[in-house]
Amino acid sequence: MKEKLTKSEISWILYDVGNSAFTMLVATTIPIFFQSLAANSGITEAETSGIWASVTAVSVLILAILSPLLGAIADYKGMKKPIFSCSLCISILALLVLSFTNHWLIFLVVFVIARLSYSACNVFYDSMITDVTTDERMDMISSHGFAWGYIGSCIPFVAGILLIFTRPFGLSTGQATQLSFLIAAVWWVCMTIPLLKNVKQTYYLERCEHTVSHVFKRLGATFKKLKNDKRILFFVIAYFCYIDGVYTIISLSTTYGGEVGIDSTAMILALLVTQIVAFPCAILSGRLAEKFGSLKLIKFFILCYIVICLFAYQLDQAWEFWLLAIAVGMCQGGIQSLSRAYYGKLIPKEEASEYFGFFDIFGKFADFFGPVIIAACAFVFGTSTYGLLALALLFLTGFILLSKSEKA
Repeated sequence: MKEKLTKSEISWILYDVGNSAFTMLVATTIPIFFQSLAANSGITEAETSGIWASVTAVSVLILAILSPLLGAIADYKGMKKPIFSCSLCISILALLVLSFTNHWLIFLVVFVIARLSYSACNVFYDSMITDVTTDERMDMISSHGFAWGYIGSCIPFVAGILLIFTRPFGLSTGQATQLSFLIAAVWWVCMTIPLLKNVKQTYYLERCEHTVSHVFKRLGATFKKLKNDKRILFFVIAYFCYIDGVYTIISLSTTYGGEVGIDSTAMILALLVTQIVAFPCAILSGRLAEKFGSLKLIKFFILCYIVICLFAYQLDQAWEFWLLAIAVGMCQGGIQSLSRAYYGKLIPKEEASEYFGFFDIFGKFADFFGPVIIAACAFVFGTSTYGLLALALLFLTGFILLSKSEKA
């Protein structure tokens, strides 16, 4: 990128650095800590995998229903940042509660609240990309967000891991783990301050007298627009299919690794490597998109994920988990950032939050469907490995639909 990043672009990117600390916890220490709480209560590993996947599915299903409504409200002048701030406060408070509770059921309920509010923040945050940059810079700015998010999340994560491994001041492993949640919460807040100060809602709709009824009319109109625009329609359905696998792999990687016998320490370190590898690869994907186009790169990443799913199906060695972590790191930043940016260029800017709300529906229903597949396999077959084959089929379907979007 020849031009320097603006203050609003940097502030937007820094939020990704902050909230990625929570994403890292969801993929690593939170499910591992929950596994230990569940094990202490006599729950088996297969049952724990099923419960965790089921709760993940329910939480994303709830937000999938709420996202378009919240997004439509946020599009009105002066509404986006207050709703974002409210969701952020709920997320941080929930994470603080997770830092102190030791009952597995309470932990599970509060985690759902934390995940719901975190996901709500992302709807508004993603839509802010239209406020902070231009279409020409969108691929690169989105890629920078994911890239710096990956590397930035390693800072509180490494601090937490050091606490867990060294257990200073007489801390138990559980106490050190929960202290790492607290560190992530503080990091998240600090990285969000620049966005709250410097990002303004550039595109918006003027408020009207009957806001509630107008919101629902807009939702109906937007749905018709999505239905009639084949390019957007095929893209969001394709996105539903392939992002399903991406999110499922991120959310349930440690649970799956534990089920097939991978040591917890090896899993955490391998996922740390994923974040480090993802940093340069996400930035590179933004530069390559400028040369080859976003859709071609997204299709390439989808094919890579099909191979990843097939490889993970037979995984039973620690070195294989490490190899898988590196492969995922090379792909996940690119496919997510380019999808977000490409969609941002397709939609009307003044209705970005509403459109990203619909975008989030497909993402969240995908995030619901993937864990359901894994949960069903865990309960029916006693193992979740067969779910990986289903994820490979979803990636393939996404590839086909993306090709249709390209030709529409």
